[in-house]
Amino acid sequence: MAFPQAKEGGRRTCRVVGAAALGLCLTVSAASALAEGAATVVSPPHPPASATGAAPLEGVDLSLSPECRVPGSKLYTLARLAAVKHALKEKRPVRVLSVGSSSSGLGASASYPVRLENALERSLPNVDVQIDSRGLSGEVASGAGDRLRTIVADVEPDLVVWQVGTNDALARVDADAFADALKDTVEWIKSHHIDVVLIDPLFTQSVADDESYNGLVHKVQDVAVAQGVPLVRRYEAMRFLSASADKGTETHMLGRHFRLNDLGLRCMAEHVTRAITLSLLQPDLAAAPTTEPQPKKAEPEKPAGQ
Repeated sequence: MAFPQAKEGGRRTCRVVGAAALGLCLTVSAASALAEGAATVVSPPHPPASATGAAPLEGVDLSLSPECRVPGSKLYTLARLAAVKHALKEKRPVRVLSVGSSSSGLGASASYPVRLENALERSLPNVDVQIDSRGLSGEVASGAGDRLRTIVADVEPDLVVWQVGTNDALARVDADAFADALKDTVEWIKSHHIDVVLIDPLFTQSVADDESYNGLVHKVQDVAVAQGVPLVRRYEAMRFLSASADKGTETHMLGRHFRLNDLGLRCMAEHVTRAITLSLLQPDLAAAPTTEPQPKKAEPEKPAGQ
């Protein structure tokens, strides 16, 4: 859908048509400002006011397609993306390496890597985003870590988007060994001044009460927080969408489980793009002022006998 635009003072601005356009308008405007070196933090649209006495409502992110809308707290955690921001300020193409099972794609326009590239270029106007997809079906984190070291040297990306944990969880990989492998690889990528976005495991109702599976989901979240990298909370997003679907009547000819997987894959490109865009709008860390420690004043001597 195209949104009317107008020029004000020589700068392109959005004219919002309806509430659903608000999130996208804010994203586009702020991303344009970022490219000009004036980054600001943009929050998702405010939720509707709740009834008097009722618990406050958390609004879904209206910049997403209607079928993909999830509250921000269930969709992402944000962190700075210094390497991507540097590429934007240099006005050069942003190179993105996509890894994980769904990144293998089929080369068709409906595949996740193509959707991700298109979504990123819509959210970052006048920026050439180049997706290099190197997904491998069934790959676990330890194997991906070894392979990534070779791929990174070949691709030289600004950003690695890594779907991780689903295959490890299904293979019952030890949670601590998984976390160590993930942490080591993320640290290695960051040491080469490359940004990382993690995507945690997918959700189906069959794993909702699986402690081992959920344990690996939490491990991905723990590593993302400890390493200071953005996280796309695919598990929580899909669980939210699954619960929303329970309230409706829409079905899929191959069954509800198939529809949820298909919806999760189609929405993931939007969810990843939203997390990247808002992370880019995080302010740069200001250097903390340094102050010289002041010498302690000598206490006056007390008179004898006191």
